[in-house]
Amino acid sequence: MNPPQEALPPAPIPGHVPARERRVSVVTHPEATHHVERVVGGQFDSNLTPRGERAAGAIASALRDRIDGSARDVIATSDLRRTRRTAEIIGPALGAEPVLDPRLREKSYGEAGGRPQSWLDARFVPPPAVGDRLRHHDGPAGSETRLDVARRVYEAMTDLLMLDVDELVVVTHGYAAGLVVAAWIGMPIEAAGHVAFPVPSGSITTLREDGFYHSRAIVTVGDTSHLDA
Repeated sequence: MNPPQEALPPAPIPGHVPARERRVSVVTHPEATHHVERVVGGQFDSNLTPRGERAAGAIASALRDRIDGSARDVIATSDLRRTRRTAEIIGPALGAEPVLDPRLREKSYGEAGGRPQSWLDARFVPPPAVGDRLRHHDGPAGSETRLDVARRVYEAMTDLLMLDVDELVVVTHGYAAGLVVAAWIGMPIEAAGHVAFPVPSGSITTLREDGFYHSRAIVTVGDTSHLDA
């Protein structure tokens, strides 16, 4: 007999989040040292490479070109060094000081963080095609489940979407970014076991809520055209 499962948190009550015209730009940090060193990232606190720094500048320019200087805006970022540095480069372009939020961190891979990627690959337990993917544990001690990450990212987005701003920039990581988008469209956590979006490093995903129907749209996903320049 299977043990009883922990109940999932209730979905946010729609009336608790104000409907308004606004745009959310979800930025994934560009190239970091763990990418080139081929070690596991997650919550291992790597930094941007020189190439990543240049890419962050391109992201800042792209956001400055599309965000009206008179708009009320907020930059919220994961507090890990690679995202924090990305947000620090974006900040002056928008005239905004980044706000650190550890709930926007990447999924933790526990004891695998900072180890060679091959070490994790040899121990990784992939999630099942069906069944409880949310609570699946992928092997390394201390690794977060998808439910762990979803709970904190959803909580962060609920708080951020309560802000009275026209433009919200969220600087995060590839795995967490998919859950940012899921929270934006109101996907119940129970349905987030399969959610994924193609968001490469250094990308911008654009979300928009219109001012008439107050519908929430996913306008672009994982755009990297700004990096071509």
